[in-house]
Amino acid sequence: MVSNIAGGRPPQHGVEPGTQLGALEAYAAQAHGYLSAGGDQLTQLAGLLRPAVLESWLRSVRGGVDPLDPLDGRGLRGADLQRYREAHPIATLMPLIDKLLVQDTARTGLIVVVADQFGRVLSVHGNPDQVGAAAEIGLRAGDDLSERRIGTNAVGLVVRTGRAAWIHGPEHFLHRMHQITGAAAPVHDPDGRLVGVLMIAGGVRVAQPEILALVKAAATAAEMDLLLAAMRSTRHGSPGGQALDAPTSGRLGLEVLGLGQPQLSVAGDRVPLSQRHAEILLLLTEHLEGLGADHLALLLDDTDLDNGTIRAAVSRLRSVVGPTVFGSRPYRLRVHIATDVEALRAALDSGDVDAALRLYAGPVLPRSTAPGIIDIRDELRVRLRTAVLSSGDSGVLRRWTAGAEGRDDAAAWAAYRATVDRDSPLYAQIEAKIRVLDRRLGADATWMQRSGS
Repeated sequence: MVSNIAGGRPPQHGVEPGTQLGALEAYAAQAHGYLSAGGDQLTQLAGLLRPAVLESWLRSVRGGVDPLDPLDGRGLRGADLQRYREAHPIATLMPLIDKLLVQDTARTGLIVVVADQFGRVLSVHGNPDQVGAAAEIGLRAGDDLSERRIGTNAVGLVVRTGRAAWIHGPEHFLHRMHQITGAAAPVHDPDGRLVGVLMIAGGVRVAQPEILALVKAAATAAEMDLLLAAMRSTRHGSPGGQALDAPTSGRLGLEVLGLGQPQLSVAGDRVPLSQRHAEILLLLTEHLEGLGADHLALLLDDTDLDNGTIRAAVSRLRSVVGPTVFGSRPYRLRVHIATDVEALRAALDSGDVDAALRLYAGPVLPRSTAPGIIDIRDELRVRLRTAVLSSGDSGVLRRWTAGAEGRDDAAAWAAYRATVDRDSPLYAQIEAKIRVLDRRLGADATWMQRSGS
């Protein structure tokens, strides 16, 4: 058993906020000592940290997060942040969040942080002095609080697990966040997808059960508001003026990234799609103005598909998604279908390369030879690769080069090498990989790849 430097027993697993805080702080501080020592000393962490915190710390270590990471200028700022915030689903909930959380907590010296589903801070609320102090440790609008970026923190843990969490003082992985406590809860849409995170942060007062209960209640109220809005939308019918049939009355989602079978989600239920049906739906989401049969045929096949074949394919698709999802002449969506392609583009538009990599399960419908799908696939891959190469982020470059598309990407390996200390063993490993690529592909080819020729 680890020595008890605070006296008494170590904080129990499942400990509630507000209990045994002195011991919790002491054990977490001791854990940071073992963390600094590294190597075999990491095995000592298990007796010092709550299970959820321990798992998060170990993920942070594996992800290469530096506990001494200084505050930097990275993040979404200015007009880009404003546009992203205004377009986010959380924007419609802000009057409710203001009423339930912001108005009361601002008077108590605490702050309220509103983040998106990736951990990106959308806004920080409180009195100006407290908001300014929070900014000095990295709680700023536009900053990334995901676990991959800054290690263990309440928002990042919620994004990772989908469950409410509280993190106190030195339980934070980063040293610069040791003076705060955060209590956070998830906000899900009616289909169960995470859309955002609410957090109350401040000093030791936040480590009280009442604070976590308050933020969870506010998140539940926000979820109910989203549910009521969805019910009102369904009652009033689709944009085309017709009420949706029962099978399509919930929000629709389309997943087309990666090697798995394409999936349609209907109110949380997942329905497998054939490749042709997935191609048609994705093309319709990309062309909201509508597609005539001739145009759709060209996007699906560069040979001469006749209109009868197109009509038959669309008719079969209607039997899967329902008769009111899209209209004819031209074929045009009547309801919004959220796609993983749309989510990936949003992450890239916001400059969040880390989130984009998490979303990128693989190429768009990789087995498809449809010209319209190939264009979407190539556009996304080029955009993502360009963002990765220009990020200068060693973690992002490490994950890209570890994946199928970046494994033989000489330019990415060269960019990764530039982020690593020359004296580290990792530098030698990267250098060896580049030499292997030179031998396999030819030095001229890898030089051209690295130089962008």
